[in-house]
Amino acid sequence: MSMRTSDVRWLAGALALASCSGGQGDERTAAANTPSAPQNPGLAIECALSGAQNFARACTVEQSASADGPILTLRHPDGGFRRLRVTQDGRGVAAADGAVPAQVRVAGNRQIEVQLGDDRYRLPATVGTP
Repeated sequence: MSMRTSDVRWLAGALALASCSGGQGDERTAAANTPSAPQNPGLAIECALSGAQNFARACTVEQSASADGPILTLRHPDGGFRRLRVTQDGRGVAAADGAVPAQVRVAGNRQIEVQLGDDRYRLPATVGTP
């Protein structure tokens, strides 16, 4: 399955928010934080779960809004999931819940690799100097 250009844009745009948003909430953010907040449909991404060495396009990522900024939900094929918060401090993303911190590294000029425990994910991103 290939990614549509529009799918890559919304996720790359969410990650790009980290470098251009002032982090100030407003009424739209509060409204978007309600249970009826619209969500983008899942985008297929590569993942290597439970310590697997090879990546497979088996996971999906969904974006939703919160008062603290965009939240990315990484869904596993078995129903498990991880949540990431798009940061504004240059890290790109951070764990939104749980005790395991996210380790982020650049995996190409349009991609980052995020590791949470034994799970790794490749996410499209705008990578560059602010």
